[in-house]
Amino acid sequence: MSLSLSQLKQEWFGNVRGDILAGLVVALALIPEAIAFSIIAGVDPMVGLYASFCIAVVIAFAGGRPGMISAATGAMALVMVTLVKDYGLQYLLAATLLTGVIQIILGYLNVGRFMKFIPRSVMVGFVNALAILIFMAQVPHFIGINAITYGFVAASLAIIYLLPRFTKAVPSPLVAIIALTGVTLYANFDLRTVGDLGHISQALPAFFIPDVPFTFETLKIIFPYAISLSIVGLLESLLTASIVDDMTDTESNKNQEARGQGLANIAAGLFGGMAGCAMIGQSVINVKSGGRGRLSTFVAGTVLMFLIIVLGDLVVQIPMAVLVGVMIMVSVGTFDWASIKLMKKNPLTDSIVMLVTVAIVIATHNLAIGVMSGILLSAIFFVVKISKVHVKKQSVHPADKAIYEVNGQIFFASVTDFIADFNYTEKVHFVIIDFSNAHVWDESGVGAIDRIVMKFRENGKAVSLIGLNEPSMKLVDRLAMSYKPGPKASGQ
Repeated sequence: MSLSLSQLKQEWFGNVRGDILAGLVVALALIPEAIAFSIIAGVDPMVGLYASFCIAVVIAFAGGRPGMISAATGAMALVMVTLVKDYGLQYLLAATLLTGVIQIILGYLNVGRFMKFIPRSVMVGFVNALAILIFMAQVPHFIGINAITYGFVAASLAIIYLLPRFTKAVPSPLVAIIALTGVTLYANFDLRTVGDLGHISQALPAFFIPDVPFTFETLKIIFPYAISLSIVGLLESLLTASIVDDMTDTESNKNQEARGQGLANIAAGLFGGMAGCAMIGQSVINVKSGGRGRLSTFVAGTVLMFLIIVLGDLVVQIPMAVLVGVMIMVSVGTFDWASIKLMKKNPLTDSIVMLVTVAIVIATHNLAIGVMSGILLSAIFFVVKISKVHVKKQSVHPADKAIYEVNGQIFFASVTDFIADFNYTEKVHFVIIDFSNAHVWDESGVGAIDRIVMKFRENGKAVSLIGLNEPSMKLVDRLAMSYKPGPKASGQ
């Protein structure tokens, strides 16, 4: 129990100053993102802001990855568009509650163990695609606006990049936001502000149950969306957790994170917020600003609501150009630049998987489709690599006997070449097939052995199989139609 209390103390109070300052930066960066994602989903800006507040606060306590930021996200907003358009906000809130329940169930089913099946090339593609999407999302906020906007973007980039060379006492993005907002208010520059994105009401979220009929018909409507939201949310959250693990050289509890995401989404749905998940951009801001513990996530959520409720009139005057500069630096810091150099050294298949993942995520703006496509492509390449079977004929005496040595994996993808590698018409009476360096994996493999044995027998040759390992022997014993090796025959 003392160890648990010690870990809890470390996660919450092991980096108080860094967590508080990082949380302040993240809170400011969350506001335009939450508003923008609300607009994408077709709901009031406060729906995204309430969601970001609820999710960040709950996940700070219930999540499995300290220092990671969760809130309303673009990936989740894209899934909601049709539901909101066809059925309205109340059905979205109901779907958000069901999403939370499904994620909790998946957490208890240990969904985190499936992270090991995501190749590194897919993760790199995921990161690079998100970095590009983060940058692309900023383009409408500064391209073609006016010269002052360009100047403020450049000024914020300069402060964020140069200030850490002189001092790291305060996160440079926070300095850029405060300083340049002050300049804007003093000089009254013509700049687009956070308030231009949508109306922000200075009101606390209220608890209520979604106003939908509790019937099977409602379940039929929201269930497909809840499943999609659950998968997209957990996929982005667990991938982001792995990335933050690497950045901080620490471990996270993926199953606890899945359950925490579920609880956070239930809280969001009960307080008028949309479903959300982990945010790689804000998580990177948090880590690079010095945030490491749960306190940083909690501060981000509570300060976000404080800014809306108490300082709403001031927040709406923050220039978008400054926040654009912050997010551009996030995209630059998120992109794995080393992956470009490594493309020359990595296997060609790994580079193709990474590029395909990036391309699909950018084209569809759907992380789940991009990542799943990358995983599928990796699986195909892997199958191709291990499907090469080598059959070598040994020189033996007397000449009426032939011994074939099989090397490789015998399964559905390798059986065609495997069958073709034997000479069924050579002038011998006895054929021995040695599987000492091979493994039979499936029914297709056993079927191939059947065909080989039958072809040799049709040509008047006796066949013996040797060297089958125990799993392969059991499979052949159970499924073979033309040949039953048995323990003695297979091991001779």
